[in-house]
Amino acid sequence: MLRRLSGGRIDLQASRKFANLKALDPLRPFYKTIDYKVVSQDHTIPLRIYFPTEEDMQEVRSELDILLFFHGGGWISENIDNYNKICARMARYTDSIVISVEYRLAPEHPFPAGLIDCYTVTRALCTKGLGLGYETHPVTLIGDSAGGNLAAAVSLMARDKKEFTLTRQILIYPVTGNDYTADSPFSSVHENGTDYLLTAQKMQDYVDLYKKSPADLAHPYF
Repeated sequence: MLRRLSGGRIDLQASRKFANLKALDPLRPFYKTIDYKVVSQDHTIPLRIYFPTEEDMQEVRSELDILLFFHGGGWISENIDNYNKICARMARYTDSIVISVEYRLAPEHPFPAGLIDCYTVTRALCTKGLGLGYETHPVTLIGDSAGGNLAAAVSLMARDKKEFTLTRQILIYPVTGNDYTADSPFSSVHENGTDYLLTAQKMQDYVDLYKKSPADLAHPYF
């Protein structure tokens, strides 16, 4: 069964439908959240803010850290609804505010659209506190898989643009390479790129769907 699931290429619509099953969460009404948005130049970026307790929703403790979270999904799938359970637990177990970002997805919005959304939200949080009074809260960028890639890239952009300062990031199995072909220079691709579920072929499919052109492969933020 695992081998059958692992074969073939990435099917965009099937991947999204499968990912969306995680949004069916009976505990959703009990999470301590508010929905918010950051207005960009030509669109709005939805956010969901998770609090450790009901009391923190009413009056946020000034000492709470903020975890700014970018979800995974190969840059092509997943959303803030699918990550509700993860982010709610993260807020509760770390006693932190968690802010989950609904960045634009490829291939409809290829590199660097999603990255720009993540950077825009990070800048708004770090310079203006999102207009919610979060200016003094310590901020940690965190993301898994493609989200880890975006967190790392936002950190590099912040370093280069010097519009604000970041001091902490948590990268959970981040995508930091972009060559999963038979000629890949990474030994892990050859040693672990076959058999079950996330194969090297599927990783390469994600990369190909994310990029706008071959030139993106040489971009340091890619």
